[in-house]
Amino acid sequence: MYILTLTTKNGLYSHKRIKEAAEARGHKMRLMNTADCWINLGDKVTISEESELLSQNNKKLAAIIPFIGNNMTFFGTSVLRHLNCSSVFCLNTSASILRTRDKLRAHQVLAKKGLPMPKTSIAHSPEKTGAIIDAVGGAPVVVKLVSDSTHGEGVVLAETRAAAVSVINAFNVLNTNILVQEFIEESSGRDLRCFVLGDKVVAAMERIAAEGEFRSNFHQGGRTVSAKISEEEEALAINAAKTLGLEMAGVDILRSNRGPLLLEVNAYPGFEGLELATGIDIANCIIEYIEQRVEALPMQAVE
Repeated sequence: MYILTLTTKNGLYSHKRIKEAAEARGHKMRLMNTADCWINLGDKVTISEESELLSQNNKKLAAIIPFIGNNMTFFGTSVLRHLNCSSVFCLNTSASILRTRDKLRAHQVLAKKGLPMPKTSIAHSPEKTGAIIDAVGGAPVVVKLVSDSTHGEGVVLAETRAAAVSVINAFNVLNTNILVQEFIEESSGRDLRCFVLGDKVVAAMERIAAEGEFRSNFHQGGRTVSAKISEEEEALAINAAKTLGLEMAGVDILRSNRGPLLLEVNAYPGFEGLELATGIDIANCIIEYIEQRVEALPMQAVE
């Protein structure tokens, strides 16, 4: 079958690995830069510099893997929506991607479902700065940008109340929306990354922050080791992905004294660190999952 990967950078590890896995299983894989598309508000998405058209009537296309970068969220999800995934299997829909890109919206959806998370607050007025710090238990607190941050960027630890007030007020002056979140001290700069596909966590690793750093992200110098997760942690990861409508997700979990806490859900989960830490062929798992989902779709034409 023909699989299309929408991406921003064709040279990334995860994208190359997915292409290798698809071709090894006998499929045709196309890595397409989302920026090379333009939308005709008739019924087609045109790929620039080529004569190829992708639309709901294109029977060659069986599945889409959307690795849409944060800098391409609006246009990328518009392209994805225009491809009409009712006739083409889409690993994550445009709606689910948009839901996760806005951290506040994602937290609201997850909180409504009752999933355990660190205490989180938000306010627009500088007069409420003290109130939102108190609401999460006081300093130290973690301050996060609401939208378009990844790999631990846009995340600040304010260790004292004075520092927290300064950081929050500085973001407010810049008219930037933020979340203020409880700092889980006992996590000691460690968290879990669970890679979810459908109803299963296919791999999990523990991320350990570099010395002097509280963010455990691989791209912030953290190291990774394979992790054995509990049934409670696995259920939390799967429920979080399902709640946000994601079939593929990277779910980050903190281990706290009151049990596992949901930290973040990522609709664009790279898996270089995960494959290196666990030895699991994540790329092959993704293609195998797509095969199963495409086969289950009614009237799905594949080549």
